[in-house]
Amino acid sequence: MQVRYSYLKQQFANCDDLWDELKKFVSTGDFTLGKHLKRFEKNFANLIGTKYAIGVNSGTDAIKLSLKALGIKQGDEVITAANTFVATVGAINELGAKIVFIDCDDSFCMNVNHLENYITNKTKAIVPVHFTGYMTNMPKLLEISNRFKIPVIEDACQSILGAIDDKNAGTWGETGAFSLHPLKNINVWSDGGMIVTSNRNLYNKISLLRNHGLSNRNNVEILGYNSRLDTIQAVVGNWLLPTTHEITKKRIVNATYYDNAFRGISEIKIPTRPSDYKIVYHLYMVLAERRDELLRHCIANGIEAKIHYPVPIYLQPALLHLGHKQGDYPVADEQAKSTITFPCDQHITKDEMNYVIEIVKSFYAQKS
Repeated sequence: MQVRYSYLKQQFANCDDLWDELKKFVSTGDFTLGKHLKRFEKNFANLIGTKYAIGVNSGTDAIKLSLKALGIKQGDEVITAANTFVATVGAINELGAKIVFIDCDDSFCMNVNHLENYITNKTKAIVPVHFTGYMTNMPKLLEISNRFKIPVIEDACQSILGAIDDKNAGTWGETGAFSLHPLKNINVWSDGGMIVTSNRNLYNKISLLRNHGLSNRNNVEILGYNSRLDTIQAVVGNWLLPTTHEITKKRIVNATYYDNAFRGISEIKIPTRPSDYKIVYHLYMVLAERRDELLRHCIANGIEAKIHYPVPIYLQPALLHLGHKQGDYPVADEQAKSTITFPCDQHITKDEMNYVIEIVKSFYAQKS
């Protein structure tokens, strides 16, 4: 049996009605900051639970423009997690700010217990990363950030509808940054991003920043960026957005099925699953003994498993100038050596999941 990782062919296999919408849209010529985008922004804000949403060209720019709107500049320090995708640190770096890492905990997210140790008088923002569909411990993080009066930008790119005590990712900080990349839980047909906020002033400033700083065709209020979400992508987003809750529920059901099976394998460690957290499983990751051997075994048997990520971001060549060395963030290091990701999307079948479970069990049985 073959178990693919990308589900995009299935997600958009039956979309004749979407093609009809796109044909109607093309005839309007409403390609830039159009009506479909305004509707998508309104619907997205309602879904997350904020007053406003601003469509931008990527999750990376969603973080960057949020930081820019808060006045982050060269020489400022921005705290984030030691294990994340490069986009998080790339956004900070684009503004000339210094990246300050904090190690992870068992949820793969920033260990907030360490946060106060990294705050200095140069700390101007905190960017927690809700990695894999988990959430950072936001109640504790906000208690600290409020005490030190440091704004928080949530990197919620992997955690749409993730929540703690029913409060959604993206609603805790000054803004929440989401990605609409094709492999995200809610996606479009190219890169795309969304910023959510309930702060009117930030909404106004980010709206200017994404469109060259133009308040109208002839007036440049501030110097900004070309970072609009294409209206044609909003047509796709509006088609898919009503299924968000269904997609989320199915991923949670699938992850629970995996969890129940893998708990019977002593060589597999299931990450913590707090009862007050809603984990949305953009990635289904567990920790595995002899991970690299298991990965090869899965691939040899037709399972397209992945590793996120084999080298922690703080050890990547592009960040060596920060002076970190292996061992500075031991939890992130250990996770990089032992995590493995299995397909867990809304389109995977029970037979496919059973096959994944069977192959993992067979690997450890033959190695025992």
